Amino acid sequence: MSAINEIFVYLLQTALSLYLVAMLLRFLLQLVRADFYNPISQFLVKITNPLVVPLRRIVPGLGGLDLSSLILALVLQILGIIVMILLYGLAVPNIAVLLVWGVLGLAALLVNLYFFALLAVIILSWVAPGSNNPALYLLYQITEPVMAPFRKLLPAMGGIDFSPILVFIAINVLQIVLRHLAAGVGLHPALVIGL
Repeated sequence: MSAINEIFVYLLQTALSLYLVAMLLRFLLQLVRADFYNPISQFLVKITNPLVVPLRRIVPGLGGLDLSSLILALVLQILGIIVMILLYGLAVPNIAVLLVWGVLGLAALLVNLYFFALLAVIILSWVAPGSNNPALYLLYQITEPVMAPFRKLLPAMGGIDFSPILVFIAINVLQIVLRHLAAGVGLHPALVIGL
C-alpha cells in the first residue's frame, strides 16, 4: 500500500470512528436518560441529526429509544468495512458476514467507550472532585448504570470505591471474548472500527 493510500485509510478510519462514537453516545445518552439540555448532548444531537432524522421516518423508536441511531451506526460500520476491504483489494464477503462483523465492531467500540469513560470519571474525580462540568456530569450519567451493580457487590471501603476494578475486569473479559469471536468468524481487526 502506498503512502497516499495509507494516509487516506487512516483519515477515513479516524473520521468514521469519531462519527460512530458520536452515534453510540447519542444512543447511550437516550438509553440512560441523560440530560438532553447538556451542551455536549446538544452537540451530539446536532452532528448526528442530518443522518438520523431521515432514518427515523423509516425506523420507529422502541420504548423511548431511538433505534435509528443504533441502526445507522451499524450501517456506517458495515459501509466502512466494505470500503476498507475494497481499499485493501480483498473480496467482499456476503451480507451475513458483514452484518456479524459490524455487530462485533460496534460491540467492541461500545466496550472501549465505557473503558475510556470510566477512566475519565476516575481521573476527574481525583483532579476535580465535586466539579459541575457538563462533560463530567454526562460521563457520570453514562457510567453510573454500569457501576451501580458492581458497587453493590463491593461497597466503598474507607471512603475509597474499589468497584471500578471489577468493572475494568469485566471490560477486559468482554474485550477478550469479542476478539476471539472476531477471530472465529475470520475478521481482520484492521477492517473494523473498534477492534
